[in-house]
Amino acid sequence: MTSPPPDSPSPYDEPPRPREWVDRLPPTLKPLTEPVFRMLWLAWLAANMTMWMNDVAAAWLMTQLTDSVVMVALVSAASTLPVFLLGLPSGALADIVDRRRWFASTQLWVASVAVLLALLSLSGGLSAPLLLALTFVNGIGLAMRWPVFAAIVPDIVSRERLSGALALQALAMNLSRVFGPVVAGALLAAAGSAAVFVVNALLSLVAFAQILRWRTQPRTSALPGERFVGAMRVGLQHVRQSPRMKIVLLRVFLFFLQSSAITALMPLVARRLGGGAGSFTLLVSSMGVGAIIAALTVPSLRDHVSRDRIVAIGTVVISAMAAVVAWAPSIWLAAAAVVVTGIAWISTANTLTVSAQLTLPNWVRARGMSIYQMALMGGAAAGSALWGQVAGWTDVPTALLAAALVGPLLALLTRRLRLDAHQDEDVRPVPAVPVPEPAIALDPHEGPVMVTIEYLIEPAQADAFHEVMQETRRARLRQGALSWGLFRDTAVPGRYIEYFLDESWVEHQRRLERFTAADVDLRARRAAFHRSSEFPTVQRYVAEPLDGR
Repeated sequence: MTSPPPDSPSPYDEPPRPREWVDRLPPTLKPLTEPVFRMLWLAWLAANMTMWMNDVAAAWLMTQLTDSVVMVALVSAASTLPVFLLGLPSGALADIVDRRRWFASTQLWVASVAVLLALLSLSGGLSAPLLLALTFVNGIGLAMRWPVFAAIVPDIVSRERLSGALALQALAMNLSRVFGPVVAGALLAAAGSAAVFVVNALLSLVAFAQILRWRTQPRTSALPGERFVGAMRVGLQHVRQSPRMKIVLLRVFLFFLQSSAITALMPLVARRLGGGAGSFTLLVSSMGVGAIIAALTVPSLRDHVSRDRIVAIGTVVISAMAAVVAWAPSIWLAAAAVVVTGIAWISTANTLTVSAQLTLPNWVRARGMSIYQMALMGGAAAGSALWGQVAGWTDVPTALLAAALVGPLLALLTRRLRLDAHQDEDVRPVPAVPVPEPAIALDPHEGPVMVTIEYLIEPAQADAFHEVMQETRRARLRQGALSWGLFRDTAVPGRYIEYFLDESWVEHQRRLERFTAADVDLRARRAAFHRSSEFPTVQRYVAEPLDGR
């Protein structure tokens, strides 16, 4: 018997390893091979199913409870406005408490509201104002839930799979955008809005049970937890000192301000074209179909098209589709335009979300993403109210045409605010810098603490040093410092003193725990200017309380 050549395949070779099978998957689907992400993604899918079912049932029920165009448009505003109002407190809590418990608590809130809506609907106790109020209360649960899930995703997937995971997060929302309205529409046609609210309550409880299955490793730190108000201050300060985040926030607010016209007026478009609940369901589902198509292709598209170009194209396409919907003579043409709208909508929104996620380190991610969501939902709520009011003054087609004209104008006005103007920083955490043991007894909350650092540089390098110190100022303030300054010595050319204040001794230690790989690189760039062979001298001072006499 002749042995096969050494390099020839054997019939007894092992099948491809799971890792090789994973590598052949599209980038968008790879995160689903990770068990924790898959479990939480299914919970997110169920949670969003309940959200869309509730919104569809509430929007359609409102058209039966009142003839007011403004009240119908305010249903969308009522579900999004709480995110604008409560996003930052929710993000702060998600950063300073156990994220699993907070995620479960937010879903329990949504489930409780769903149960209440089901009971009131079954008993016939819903009125237009009460429905609007409960939609707002349900929106509070969504405001609390979104930041924590946004912060969880980068924790449970690798950086390389983050774009795919975020696309899947959007895909879950848009799968629910398709199937939620379909289920809601079928139930509306067969059994009425009460049946939708009952099924919604059951699904909410299922999602809550799924979240409880998640087991996390507690975040370890020898320091006491952050205080709630201080955590919000630091979150706002971090975003304010981040040039890219400020651009992202403005772009997402303006995008949703303009694009919300189609979604807010969709029930009225369905009624204008002579349709009932089925036509409304078709339009909402068409939006979801387009979003699903985009969610599966956006990660690959981003390898070939810049983020700024995707946002600009998405804005113009949505404007064009708003005009098509305004002039559409039939529900089918309107539905086709809404499919294209969904493609442009999720492509743009996902691109802006990825830009925000890659900018934020883990310790402040929930707060940063809550501010991002505030901008997004604030734009959507303002747009819903604006275009609803325009439709009330004129008519639905005129409002859609006005939104179509605003889109290209906004794209033109913001063309210089480029997402790609700032490189992605490495925001991975690094081991905390050890703080020398103080020689005096200190209470952890004693402060403020002043830190001074002495640099000796070549005077000819002053301009380059100033540029690095400008970056340093933003970095110190992003980490939570109260104030920062740079002074030069009048007697010794090239001698500079950097100072910054931390709120207390424990906040000083906490700020050092927030160092990222980008901060380490910046520290090395500062030290490269120092003429001494030793590291720049660091001194720490704590405020001395005086009795005022």
